[in-house]
Amino acid sequence: MSSKVLNRKEERQRSFLDNGSILLEDLIASCDGKSNPICCYSADELTRATNNFDPSCIMQDCSPTENSQFPSSIHVYGGYKMFRGFIHDRSIIVKKFMGTGDEAKSMAIRDIIISMQMSNHKNVLKLLGCCLESSVPALVHEYAMEGVLNDHGGLGGNENYSSLPWKTRLRIAKQLANALTYLHTAFPRPIIHRDLKPSCIFLGHDYVPKLTNFSLSISIPPMQSHVEDDLKGTFGYLDPSYMKSGYITEKSDVYSFGVHLLVFLTGQKVVDKYDAIEYQSIIAYVKQHVSEIGQIQTIVDPKINEDVGGDEKVQQQLQDFLQLALSCTQDEIERRPYMTDVARELINPYYHGKLNCVLLSDLVSKLPCLRKAERDVELSNHKNLKKDLKASCIFFGHYYVPKLCNFSHSITIPPMKSHVDDKVKDIWVP
Repeated sequence: MSSKVLNRKEERQRSFLDNGSILLEDLIASCDGKSNPICCYSADELTRATNNFDPSCIMQDCSPTENSQFPSSIHVYGGYKMFRGFIHDRSIIVKKFMGTGDEAKSMAIRDIIISMQMSNHKNVLKLLGCCLESSVPALVHEYAMEGVLNDHGGLGGNENYSSLPWKTRLRIAKQLANALTYLHTAFPRPIIHRDLKPSCIFLGHDYVPKLTNFSLSISIPPMQSHVEDDLKGTFGYLDPSYMKSGYITEKSDVYSFGVHLLVFLTGQKVVDKYDAIEYQSIIAYVKQHVSEIGQIQTIVDPKINEDVGGDEKVQQQLQDFLQLALSCTQDEIERRPYMTDVARELINPYYHGKLNCVLLSDLVSKLPCLRKAERDVELSNHKNLKKDLKASCIFFGHYYVPKLCNFSHSITIPPMKSHVDDKVKDIWVP
């Protein structure tokens, strides 16, 4: 065996051990080591699966380009490419990061960990496994037969692309909202995607959306409403509040999702050039046309108008969709809904109770905080039951931190007992 082959083998072994130790450490820190099991692929397997990462196998190229007309990515880290491959007679997608430094490695490992946690959701691109033998780990995902969304919210290249029917766009928005709500509420610490955009959404069978790319995702610490970090994301989708303060909240994703809704509604790119040196955002474009002309038809994708015609029910649906998108993209984070409200609004277009059910939506989004509060009322070896938990017992402090109150009906379970007898008291009927 030649020295060159031996050196390559030693490098792969060293990378495997280094990456494996970091992955295990971060996995324990983020979810106590509990996650969906995945396979571990060798570098040779992925090389064969993608024909040595042949350019003809590229499904998506998210690496930065020098000739970009404006900075699409904030805090560029080298990007990544998605390759179609075949392994064990099965189509797969291999995600290969282009960077080589510690930051690219950290982002790849974060992508692996959150993808492992999210893989049981039907609207997330399932992680099959990873390869730890390269300096920066590679990810192996399930294959998405319809491909990835382009900048216009359609399929194919940005020049000659295929538009999606309105019903398909609406269904994708509903399912994507469901996936983001799960990301924000299903774990002890809310996870913020931070880089939501069309290129993060693959479409599987029957155009089912599959959210991916958690490399920039970040968790909010327990009992906190935000986390501070360097500015990272994609120009046009970044929350302006985050850009000003450096604080990331759940509503940072809400803003990005609202921008995505506008892309679906208009078929326009998120940022477009309108003269030699100036650019206009999709939000400014929509607000300008709707306020000046007052007709939603002026901004709706012509393909949608061709698709739905003069159907009054659908026209109202488009109006509600626009209002929801504008609500999500307000500059002030306090005025934006939570993803729980957004998902509910998309499922039931005739539900208009966002302001009246802020308590309920915040309660759902802050369940980890309430679980912590519930643990805190355990004293010594006694169990204390509140008995009267309801919305009016929950107040909200700074940044909507829930505050549990009213323990007047609480009762303590004696030691070594599982229950206590008591009379039914003060039943209040709303």
